[in-house]
Amino acid sequence: MSAIEFNPLWKEKLLNRFLTYVKIYSTSDAESETTPSTERQWNIANYIAEELKTIGLEEVSIDGNGYIMGYVPSNLENNDQPTIGFISHYDTSPDFSGENVKPQVWENYDGSDLVLNRTTGFTLSPSKFESLKKYIGQTLITTDGNTLLGADDKAGCAEIVTAAEYLIAHPEIKHGRIAVGFTPDEEIGRGAHKFDVEKFGAEFAYTMDGGEVGELEYENFNAAGAVVKIHGLSVHPGYAYGKMVNAALLASEFVQMLPANETPATTKGFDGFYHLMDLNADISEAKLQYIIRDHDADKFEARKKVMEEKVAEFNQKHGEGTAEIEIKEQYRNMKQQFEGKMYIIDRAAAAMKEAGIEPKIKAIRGGTDGAQLSYMGLPCPNIFAGGINFHGPYEYVALESMEKAMEVIINIVKA
Repeated sequence: MSAIEFNPLWKEKLLNRFLTYVKIYSTSDAESETTPSTERQWNIANYIAEELKTIGLEEVSIDGNGYIMGYVPSNLENNDQPTIGFISHYDTSPDFSGENVKPQVWENYDGSDLVLNRTTGFTLSPSKFESLKKYIGQTLITTDGNTLLGADDKAGCAEIVTAAEYLIAHPEIKHGRIAVGFTPDEEIGRGAHKFDVEKFGAEFAYTMDGGEVGELEYENFNAAGAVVKIHGLSVHPGYAYGKMVNAALLASEFVQMLPANETPATTKGFDGFYHLMDLNADISEAKLQYIIRDHDADKFEARKKVMEEKVAEFNQKHGEGTAEIEIKEQYRNMKQQFEGKMYIIDRAAAAMKEAGIEPKIKAIRGGTDGAQLSYMGLPCPNIFAGGINFHGPYEYVALESMEKAMEVIINIVKA
Protein backbone atom coordinates (compact mmCIF):
# COMPACT_ATOMS: atom_id res chain seq x y z
CA MET A 1 0.00 0.00 0.00
CA SER A 2 1.15 3.54 -0.68
CA ALA A 3 2.37 5.61 2.23
CA ILE A 4 0.91 8.77 0.71
CA GLU A 5 -1.75 10.27 2.93
CA PHE A 6 -3.13 13.62 1.83
CA ASN A 7 -3.87 15.88 4.76
CA PRO A 8 -6.94 18.17 4.76
CA LEU A 9 -4.90 21.03 3.26
CA TRP A 10 -4.17 19.08 0.09
CA LYS A 11 -7.71 17.79 -0.17
CA GLU A 12 -8.94 21.37 0.07
CA LYS A 13 -6.42 22.50 -2.58
CA LEU A 14 -7.63 19.79 -4.94
CA LEU A 15 -11.31 20.54 -4.35
CA ASN A 16 -10.97 24.31 -4.66
CA ARG A 17 -8.85 24.01 -7.80
CA PHE A 18 -11.46 21.78 -9.43
CA LEU A 19 -14.32 24.09 -8.43
CA THR A 20 -12.44 27.04 -9.90
CA TYR A 21 -11.80 25.22 -13.18
CA VAL A 22 -15.38 24.07 -13.75
CA LYS A 23 -16.74 27.59 -13.25
CA ILE A 24 -14.66 28.82 -16.21
CA TYR A 25 -16.70 28.53 -19.41
CA SER A 26 -14.60 26.58 -21.94
CA THR A 27 -16.89 24.65 -24.28
CA SER A 28 -15.36 23.81 -27.68
CA ASP A 29 -17.11 24.17 -31.05
CA ALA A 30 -16.84 21.67 -33.91
CA GLU A 31 -18.04 24.28 -36.43
CA SER A 32 -15.07 26.55 -35.79
CA GLU A 33 -11.82 26.22 -37.76
CA THR A 34 -9.62 28.05 -35.23
CA THR A 35 -7.44 26.54 -32.50
CA PRO A 36 -8.69 26.77 -29.84
CA SER A 37 -12.09 26.47 -31.50
CA THR A 38 -13.56 29.04 -29.10
CA GLU A 39 -12.11 32.25 -27.74
CA ARG A 40 -13.46 31.42 -24.28
CA GLN A 41 -11.00 28.53 -23.93
CA TRP A 42 -8.20 31.07 -23.57
CA ASN A 43 -9.61 32.06 -20.17
CA ILE A 44 -8.87 28.72 -18.56
CA ALA A 45 -5.72 28.15 -20.63
CA ASN A 46 -4.14 31.38 -19.39
CA TYR A 47 -5.31 30.67 -15.84
CA ILE A 48 -3.67 27.22 -15.78
CA ALA A 49 -0.44 28.50 -17.35
CA GLU A 50 -0.10 31.20 -14.69
CA GLU A 51 -0.92 28.70 -11.97
CA LEU A 52 1.87 26.38 -13.11
CA LYS A 53 4.35 29.24 -12.87
CA THR A 54 3.09 30.18 -9.40
CA ILE A 55 3.50 26.69 -7.95
CA GLY A 56 7.05 26.43 -9.26
CA LEU A 57 7.09 24.46 -12.50
CA GLU A 58 9.90 25.20 -14.95
CA GLU A 59 9.80 26.19 -18.61
CA VAL A 60 6.06 26.88 -18.54
CA SER A 61 4.77 27.85 -21.96
CA ILE A 62 1.50 28.43 -23.75
CA ASP A 63 1.64 28.56 -27.54
CA GLY A 64 -0.51 30.39 -30.06
CA ASN A 65 -2.93 27.45 -30.27
CA GLY A 66 -3.55 27.21 -26.53
CA TYR A 67 -1.30 24.21 -25.77
CA ILE A 68 0.24 24.46 -22.29
CA MET A 69 3.44 22.70 -21.19
CA GLY A 70 5.49 22.78 -18.01
CA TYR A 71 8.01 20.64 -16.13
CA VAL A 72 8.68 19.42 -12.62
CA PRO A 73 12.48 19.05 -12.58
CA SER A 74 14.15 15.84 -11.50
CA ASN A 75 15.34 15.78 -7.88
CA LEU A 76 17.66 12.81 -8.37
CA GLU A 77 21.42 13.24 -8.08
CA ASN A 78 22.01 10.92 -11.01
CA ASN A 79 18.85 10.98 -13.08
CA ASP A 80 18.49 7.68 -14.89
CA GLN A 81 14.69 7.90 -15.03
CA PRO A 82 12.68 8.58 -18.19
CA THR A 83 10.79 11.85 -18.55
CA ILE A 84 7.16 10.89 -17.91
CA GLY A 85 4.27 13.06 -19.06
CA PHE A 86 0.70 13.67 -17.89
CA ILE A 87 -1.88 15.30 -20.14
CA SER A 88 -5.49 16.45 -19.85
CA HIS A 89 -7.83 18.71 -21.81
CA TYR A 90 -9.48 21.86 -20.53
CA ASP A 91 -12.34 22.20 -23.03
CA THR A 92 -15.79 20.81 -22.22
CA SER A 93 -18.23 19.04 -24.50
CA PRO A 94 -20.63 20.97 -26.74
CA ASP A 95 -23.18 18.18 -26.19
CA PHE A 96 -24.69 20.13 -23.28
CA SER A 97 -24.37 23.63 -21.85
CA GLY A 98 -21.10 24.35 -20.07
CA GLU A 99 -21.86 27.99 -19.37
CA ASN A 100 -22.49 29.33 -15.87
CA VAL A 101 -21.64 26.03 -14.17
CA LYS A 102 -22.67 26.07 -10.51
CA PRO A 103 -21.05 23.05 -8.84
CA GLN A 104 -22.49 21.70 -5.61
CA VAL A 105 -20.53 19.84 -2.93
CA TRP A 106 -22.26 17.08 -0.97
CA GLU A 107 -20.21 15.81 1.97
CA ASN A 108 -20.68 12.33 3.40
CA TYR A 109 -23.20 11.24 0.75
CA ASP A 110 -25.79 8.96 2.38
CA GLY A 111 -27.02 7.05 -0.68
CA SER A 112 -30.32 8.90 -1.05
CA ASP A 113 -31.70 11.00 -3.92
CA LEU A 114 -29.93 14.32 -4.44
CA VAL A 115 -32.27 17.13 -5.44
CA LEU A 116 -29.85 19.23 -7.47
CA ASN A 117 -32.31 21.99 -8.27
CA ARG A 118 -35.24 22.70 -5.98
CA THR A 119 -36.81 25.08 -8.51
CA THR A 120 -37.02 22.48 -11.29
CA GLY A 121 -36.97 19.37 -9.11
CA PHE A 122 -33.99 17.99 -11.06
CA THR A 123 -32.76 14.95 -9.15
CA LEU A 124 -29.73 12.67 -9.24
CA SER A 125 -30.97 9.32 -7.99
CA PRO A 126 -29.35 5.92 -7.36
CA SER A 127 -32.55 4.35 -8.71
CA LYS A 128 -31.55 5.72 -12.13
CA PHE A 129 -27.77 5.71 -11.67
CA GLU A 130 -26.84 2.71 -9.56
CA SER A 131 -23.17 3.73 -9.59
CA LEU A 132 -24.00 6.34 -6.94
CA LYS A 133 -24.16 3.57 -4.33
CA LYS A 134 -20.39 3.11 -4.68
CA TYR A 135 -19.84 6.58 -3.24
CA ILE A 136 -21.76 6.39 0.03
CA GLY A 137 -19.78 8.20 2.72
CA GLN A 138 -17.77 10.19 0.18
CA THR A 139 -17.82 13.83 -0.94
CA LEU A 140 -19.62 14.28 -4.26
CA ILE A 141 -19.43 17.26 -6.59
CA THR A 142 -22.48 17.63 -8.86
CA THR A 143 -24.16 20.12 -11.17
CA ASP A 144 -27.24 22.20 -10.35
CA GLY A 145 -29.15 20.38 -13.10
CA ASN A 146 -28.79 23.16 -15.69
CA THR A 147 -25.34 22.41 -17.11
CA LEU A 148 -22.76 19.69 -17.37
CA LEU A 149 -20.12 19.68 -14.64
CA GLY A 150 -16.92 19.56 -16.66
CA ALA A 151 -15.18 16.78 -14.72
CA ASP A 152 -14.37 15.66 -18.27
CA ASP A 153 -11.63 16.69 -18.11
CA LYS A 154 -11.19 19.42 -15.54
CA ALA A 155 -10.90 16.70 -12.92
CA GLY A 156 -7.81 15.50 -14.80
CA CYS A 157 -6.46 19.06 -15.00
CA ALA A 158 -6.90 19.60 -11.25
CA GLU A 159 -5.32 16.23 -10.41
CA ILE A 160 -2.23 16.85 -12.54
CA VAL A 161 -1.66 20.39 -11.29
CA THR A 162 -2.19 19.45 -7.64
CA ALA A 163 0.05 16.36 -7.93
CA ALA A 164 2.78 18.56 -9.44
CA GLU A 165 2.38 21.05 -6.60
CA TYR A 166 2.53 18.22 -4.06
CA LEU A 167 5.74 16.81 -5.54
CA ILE A 168 7.43 20.21 -5.52
CA ALA A 169 6.40 20.65 -1.86
CA HIS A 170 7.67 17.15 -0.93
CA PRO A 171 11.25 16.80 -2.23
CA GLU A 172 11.65 13.62 -0.17
CA ILE A 173 9.67 11.86 -2.92
CA LYS A 174 12.39 11.17 -5.47
CA HIS A 175 11.47 11.32 -9.15
CA GLY A 176 12.79 12.06 -12.61
CA ARG A 177 11.71 14.95 -14.83
CA ILE A 178 7.93 15.21 -15.20
CA ALA A 179 6.23 16.89 -18.16
CA VAL A 180 2.67 18.17 -17.89
CA GLY A 181 0.49 19.25 -20.81
CA PHE A 182 -2.99 20.69 -21.27
CA THR A 183 -4.85 20.79 -24.56
CA PRO A 184 -7.85 22.50 -26.13
CA ASP A 185 -10.57 20.94 -28.31
CA GLU A 186 -10.32 17.28 -27.26
CA GLU A 187 -14.10 17.05 -27.15
CA ILE A 188 -14.31 17.77 -30.89
CA GLY A 189 -11.56 15.31 -31.83
CA ARG A 190 -8.76 17.84 -32.32
CA GLY A 191 -7.05 17.86 -28.93
CA ALA A 192 -3.69 16.54 -30.11
CA HIS A 193 -3.69 17.82 -33.69
CA LYS A 194 -1.17 20.59 -32.97
CA PHE A 195 0.55 19.10 -29.91
CA ASP A 196 4.35 19.44 -30.17
CA VAL A 197 5.53 15.98 -29.11
CA GLU A 198 9.21 16.81 -29.60
CA LYS A 199 8.97 19.92 -27.43
CA PHE A 200 7.06 18.00 -24.73
CA GLY A 201 10.08 15.72 -24.45
CA ALA A 202 8.51 12.78 -22.63
CA GLU A 203 9.44 9.16 -23.34
CA PHE A 204 5.83 8.21 -22.64
CA ALA A 205 2.81 9.85 -21.04
CA TYR A 206 -0.64 9.25 -19.61
CA THR A 207 -3.87 11.12 -20.24
CA MET A 208 -5.84 11.56 -17.03
CA ASP A 209 -9.20 11.43 -18.79
CA GLY A 210 -10.95 8.21 -17.82
CA GLY A 211 -14.00 7.52 -15.68
CA GLU A 212 -14.28 5.59 -12.44
CA VAL A 213 -11.40 4.62 -10.19
CA GLY A 214 -9.18 1.87 -11.60
CA GLU A 215 -9.77 2.47 -15.30
CA LEU A 216 -6.64 1.93 -17.38
CA GLU A 217 -7.10 1.97 -21.13
CA TYR A 218 -4.82 1.50 -24.11
CA GLU A 219 -7.41 0.47 -26.68
CA ASN A 220 -10.04 2.76 -28.16
CA PHE A 221 -12.32 3.37 -31.12
CA ASN A 222 -11.17 4.30 -34.58
CA ALA A 223 -13.07 7.52 -35.17
CA ALA A 224 -14.28 9.78 -37.95
CA GLY A 225 -16.76 12.61 -38.31
CA ALA A 226 -19.16 12.80 -41.25
CA VAL A 227 -21.20 15.77 -42.43
CA VAL A 228 -24.07 15.11 -44.86
CA LYS A 229 -25.59 18.11 -46.61
CA ILE A 230 -28.93 17.80 -48.42
CA HIS A 231 -30.05 20.49 -50.85
CA GLY A 232 -33.73 21.30 -51.32
CA LEU A 233 -35.77 23.80 -53.30
CA SER A 234 -38.05 26.23 -51.51
CA VAL A 235 -41.11 27.65 -53.24
CA HIS A 236 -44.42 29.02 -51.91
CA PRO A 237 -46.42 26.05 -50.55
CA GLY A 238 -49.46 27.20 -52.51
CA TYR A 239 -47.55 26.70 -55.76
CA ALA A 240 -45.30 23.81 -54.65
CA TYR A 241 -46.80 20.97 -56.67
CA GLY A 242 -44.08 19.33 -58.75
CA LYS A 243 -41.55 21.97 -57.76
CA MET A 244 -40.75 21.96 -54.03
CA VAL A 245 -37.96 19.74 -52.73
CA ASN A 246 -38.18 19.71 -48.92
CA ALA A 247 -34.69 19.16 -47.51
CA ALA A 248 -36.05 18.58 -43.99
CA LEU A 249 -38.20 15.67 -45.20
CA LEU A 250 -35.31 14.27 -47.22
CA ALA A 251 -33.09 14.44 -44.13
CA SER A 252 -35.55 12.31 -42.15
CA GLU A 253 -35.50 9.81 -45.02
CA PHE A 254 -31.71 9.66 -45.03
CA VAL A 255 -31.56 9.03 -41.28
CA GLN A 256 -33.67 5.90 -41.79
CA MET A 257 -31.23 4.52 -44.36
CA LEU A 258 -28.59 3.70 -41.71
CA PRO A 259 -28.96 0.59 -39.52
CA ALA A 260 -31.27 1.32 -36.57
CA ASN A 261 -29.48 -1.28 -34.43
CA GLU A 262 -26.04 0.27 -34.89
CA THR A 263 -26.30 3.36 -32.72
CA PRO A 264 -24.68 4.14 -29.33
CA ALA A 265 -27.91 3.19 -27.56
CA THR A 266 -28.05 -0.25 -29.19
CA THR A 267 -24.39 -1.33 -29.05
CA LYS A 268 -21.83 -2.16 -26.36
CA GLY A 269 -18.35 -3.61 -25.84
CA PHE A 270 -16.43 -3.74 -29.10
CA ASP A 271 -19.48 -2.99 -31.27
CA GLY A 272 -19.16 0.00 -33.56
CA PHE A 273 -21.89 2.49 -34.46
CA TYR A 274 -23.14 5.45 -36.48
CA HIS A 275 -24.19 8.32 -34.22
CA LEU A 276 -26.32 11.23 -35.42
CA MET A 277 -24.99 14.12 -33.33
CA ASP A 278 -26.92 17.01 -34.81
CA LEU A 279 -29.54 17.76 -37.46
CA ASN A 280 -30.40 21.24 -38.70
CA ALA A 281 -32.94 21.47 -41.48
CA ASP A 282 -35.39 23.67 -43.31
CA ILE A 283 -36.94 23.41 -46.76
CA SER A 284 -33.85 24.65 -48.59
CA GLU A 285 -31.03 22.93 -46.74
CA ALA A 286 -30.36 20.18 -44.23
CA LYS A 287 -27.14 19.38 -42.42
CA LEU A 288 -26.62 16.10 -40.56
CA GLN A 289 -23.54 15.58 -38.38
CA TYR A 290 -22.50 12.02 -37.62
CA ILE A 291 -19.65 10.36 -35.81
CA ILE A 292 -18.49 6.92 -36.99
CA ARG A 293 -16.84 4.55 -34.51
CA ASP A 294 -15.38 1.02 -34.55
CA HIS A 295 -12.56 -0.74 -32.71
CA ASP A 296 -11.73 -2.94 -35.68
CA ALA A 297 -9.81 -1.12 -38.42
CA ASP A 298 -11.39 -3.06 -41.30
CA LYS A 299 -14.90 -2.59 -39.95
CA PHE A 300 -14.16 1.09 -39.46
CA GLU A 301 -13.20 1.46 -43.11
CA ALA A 302 -16.35 -0.44 -44.08
CA ARG A 303 -18.50 1.95 -42.03
CA LYS A 304 -17.06 4.97 -43.80
CA LYS A 305 -17.75 3.26 -47.13
CA VAL A 306 -21.35 2.52 -46.10
CA MET A 307 -21.94 6.21 -45.42
CA GLU A 308 -20.62 7.12 -48.86
CA GLU A 309 -22.69 4.39 -50.51
CA LYS A 310 -25.88 5.56 -48.80
CA VAL A 311 -25.32 9.08 -50.12
CA ALA A 312 -24.79 7.65 -53.62
CA GLU A 313 -28.03 5.63 -53.34
CA PHE A 314 -29.84 8.72 -52.11
CA ASN A 315 -28.63 10.75 -55.09
CA GLN A 316 -29.59 7.98 -57.49
CA LYS A 317 -33.14 8.20 -56.16
CA HIS A 318 -33.49 11.99 -55.80
CA GLY A 319 -31.09 13.32 -58.38
CA GLU A 320 -27.36 13.84 -58.61
CA GLY A 321 -26.12 16.53 -56.23
CA THR A 322 -29.10 16.32 -53.88
CA ALA A 323 -26.78 15.13 -51.10
CA GLU A 324 -23.07 15.42 -50.47
CA ILE A 325 -20.84 13.99 -47.75
CA GLU A 326 -17.53 14.94 -46.17
CA ILE A 327 -15.75 12.46 -43.90
CA LYS A 328 -12.83 13.53 -41.72
CA GLU A 329 -10.80 11.02 -39.74
CA GLN A 330 -10.36 11.97 -36.07
CA TYR A 331 -8.21 9.33 -34.38
CA ARG A 332 -7.17 5.67 -34.52
CA ASN A 333 -7.12 2.76 -32.11
CA MET A 334 -3.86 3.10 -30.20
CA LYS A 335 -3.55 -0.59 -29.21
CA GLN A 336 -0.99 -1.50 -31.84
CA GLN A 337 1.26 1.34 -30.70
CA PHE A 338 1.92 -0.55 -27.44
CA GLU A 339 3.38 -3.67 -29.02
CA GLY A 340 6.68 -4.18 -27.22
CA LYS A 341 5.89 -1.32 -24.82
CA MET A 342 3.61 -2.95 -22.29
CA TYR A 343 5.94 -1.77 -19.51
CA ILE A 344 4.11 1.57 -19.79
CA ILE A 345 0.82 -0.14 -18.93
CA ASP A 346 2.47 -2.30 -16.25
CA ARG A 347 3.91 0.79 -14.57
CA ALA A 348 0.47 2.37 -14.27
CA ALA A 349 -1.11 -0.88 -13.06
CA ALA A 350 1.58 -1.22 -10.37
CA ALA A 351 1.02 2.40 -9.29
CA MET A 352 -2.69 1.68 -8.87
CA LYS A 353 -2.06 -1.46 -6.83
CA GLU A 354 0.33 0.49 -4.60
CA ALA A 355 -2.58 2.89 -3.96
CA GLY A 356 -4.87 -0.01 -3.07
CA ILE A 357 -6.72 0.08 -6.41
CA GLU A 358 -7.44 -2.94 -8.58
CA PRO A 359 -6.72 -1.92 -12.20
CA LYS A 360 -9.63 -2.25 -14.62
CA ILE A 361 -7.97 -2.66 -18.00
CA LYS A 362 -10.55 -2.26 -20.73
CA ALA A 363 -11.20 -0.76 -24.14
CA ILE A 364 -12.57 2.77 -24.35
CA ARG A 365 -15.89 3.25 -26.12
CA GLY A 366 -14.57 6.62 -27.15
CA GLY A 367 -11.18 8.24 -27.53
CA THR A 368 -8.68 10.50 -25.86
CA ASP A 369 -5.86 12.79 -26.90
CA GLY A 370 -3.67 9.79 -26.11
CA ALA A 371 -4.92 7.91 -29.17
CA GLN A 372 -3.60 10.58 -31.52
CA LEU A 373 -0.47 11.18 -29.48
CA SER A 374 0.41 7.49 -29.58
CA TYR A 375 0.42 7.67 -33.38
CA MET A 376 2.50 10.85 -33.19
CA GLY A 377 5.27 8.98 -31.36
CA LEU A 378 4.24 9.54 -27.74
CA PRO A 379 2.80 6.31 -26.26
CA CYS A 380 -0.04 7.58 -24.10
CA PRO A 381 -2.57 5.27 -22.38
CA ASN A 382 -5.52 6.65 -20.45
CA ILE A 383 -6.02 6.62 -16.67
CA PHE A 384 -9.15 7.36 -14.65
CA ALA A 385 -9.90 10.90 -13.53
CA GLY A 386 -12.98 9.92 -11.50
CA GLY A 387 -15.88 11.57 -13.31
CA ILE A 388 -19.18 9.78 -13.99
CA ASN A 389 -22.05 10.51 -16.44
CA PHE A 390 -20.04 12.82 -18.67
CA HIS A 391 -21.52 15.39 -21.07
CA GLY A 392 -24.76 16.09 -19.28
CA PRO A 393 -26.49 17.47 -16.17
CA TYR A 394 -26.20 14.16 -14.27
CA GLU A 395 -22.40 14.38 -14.28
CA TYR A 396 -20.65 14.02 -10.93
CA VAL A 397 -17.28 13.16 -9.40
CA ALA A 398 -16.19 12.07 -5.92
CA LEU A 399 -13.38 14.04 -4.29
CA GLU A 400 -11.96 10.74 -3.03
CA SER A 401 -11.68 9.47 -6.62
CA MET A 402 -9.71 12.58 -7.56
CA GLU A 403 -7.41 12.03 -4.59
CA LYS A 404 -6.76 8.47 -5.76
CA ALA A 405 -5.90 9.76 -9.24
CA MET A 406 -3.38 12.14 -7.65
CA GLU A 407 -1.91 9.28 -5.70
CA VAL A 408 -1.53 7.18 -8.86
CA ILE A 409 0.29 10.04 -10.63
CA ILE A 410 2.74 10.30 -7.75
CA ASN A 411 3.25 6.53 -7.60
CA ILE A 412 3.96 6.39 -11.35
CA VAL A 413 6.77 8.93 -11.17
CA LYS A 414 8.45 7.74 -7.97
CA ALA A 415 11.97 6.59 -8.74
